[in-house]
Amino acid sequence: MRKHGTGRTYLQWAALAAAGALALTACGGDGGGPASPPQGGTAAPGVELPRLDGEKLQVAAVWTGPEQENFTKVLREFEKRTGATVTFVPAQDPIVTFLGTKIAGGAPPDVALLPQVGALVSAVQNKWAQPVGPEAQAQLDKNYSAGWKSLGAVGGTQYGVYYKAANKSLIWYNAKAFEAAGVKPPTTWKELIAAADTLSASGTPAVSVAGADGWTLTDWFENVYLSQSGPEKYDRLAKHEIKWTDDSVKQALTTLAELFGRKDFLAGGTSGALATEFPKSVTQTFTGGDRPAAAMVFEGDFVAVNIAQTQAKIGEDALVFPFPAVGAKAPVVSGGDVAVALKPSKGAQALLTFLASADAPQIQAREGGFLSPNKSVDPASYPNDIQRGIAKALIAAGDDFRFDMSDQAPAAFGGTPGAGEWKALQDFLANPSDVAGTQAKLEADAAKAYGN
Repeated sequence: MRKHGTGRTYLQWAALAAAGALALTACGGDGGGPASPPQGGTAAPGVELPRLDGEKLQVAAVWTGPEQENFTKVLREFEKRTGATVTFVPAQDPIVTFLGTKIAGGAPPDVALLPQVGALVSAVQNKWAQPVGPEAQAQLDKNYSAGWKSLGAVGGTQYGVYYKAANKSLIWYNAKAFEAAGVKPPTTWKELIAAADTLSASGTPAVSVAGADGWTLTDWFENVYLSQSGPEKYDRLAKHEIKWTDDSVKQALTTLAELFGRKDFLAGGTSGALATEFPKSVTQTFTGGDRPAAAMVFEGDFVAVNIAQTQAKIGEDALVFPFPAVGAKAPVVSGGDVAVALKPSKGAQALLTFLASADAPQIQAREGGFLSPNKSVDPASYPNDIQRGIAKALIAAGDDFRFDMSDQAPAAFGGTPGAGEWKALQDFLANPSDVAGTQAKLEADAAKAYGN
């Protein structure tokens, strides 16, 4: 895994993202539609695609609910332009295991969207993945920074197109709950804990934690660790060059326990948090009128797609602030989904070309809850100023970011429900006082998965 920039450039990215996210934290107004009609998409097709009349394609991804529905609109546009028929195949985590079963059965999907860098590496090592063709490569060269292209390459060969990105360092909050408690968005971890105390004392639990989904807990840890220990140490832990029994991990878990260890801070208490899946963690924060289940929910820009399932309006009822600084600077962790062809077909390559163009992401951007690393996407495609600001910050940052640590790990450690990091951090949420035990479990599982 490549090293993403230096400490100095990481801090520049953090500042850019903070500026983009904070621009709307205090704003009212409409949160509404684009300032000008978006370019591309169905309105102005740009990329040239071949006719594929009669060809049938399958596309697999772990997306569900609104995210799946919004991506399906992209696939419908691809069908319209090419004459192909595309079927979305819901995948399960870990996606490498899901794809392995499909391939062993002789029925692999034509294209898969992989949510972990480790999954891409596995797909290449297993000889499942096809290199991108010249048309898709031309779109990548035109629309992507070197950093995002590099993330889709293995051994110097381009295999993937990063269709979807994420800023996983955001905390969304219920504006009415904050106002009722007299709380302002915190900028430091100490201020976050103080705000949580005030909110919980006012009768509204501070945070909705999606503990039933272990991946959200890895994001909590990574943000604390990156801000507290810095980008260089983050890179080393991501590669397992330092052990999970290191004092820096102890410090991060001890810090996280300041939040997880207060049952009154958590919507539903500890047991409620452990039973809450990600979509519910969002919707219960923005429903219930004056008595929501929680005042805040942590996760990336994609939270917006779940807020859209409630009556809350982004920019009015639902606002956002950057993950507070634990150390000297606020963290910014990025993630993403990479599209990979699993069949050497004309249709699979045409879909990669479409996904690498500005046309496809502009369709999904208009639906909300989506962020593209494609620098040619018109910012006006995003449906409100909050999402527009987050997108602009990502593009302005170029290659200066840190990619999700668990997504860089082997799937057995960083991407498997009920195992590895996901399970260890769920156990930690259940018992935040057991820092040493959590470290020991994390290290044992990491050593096994990394083979060292």
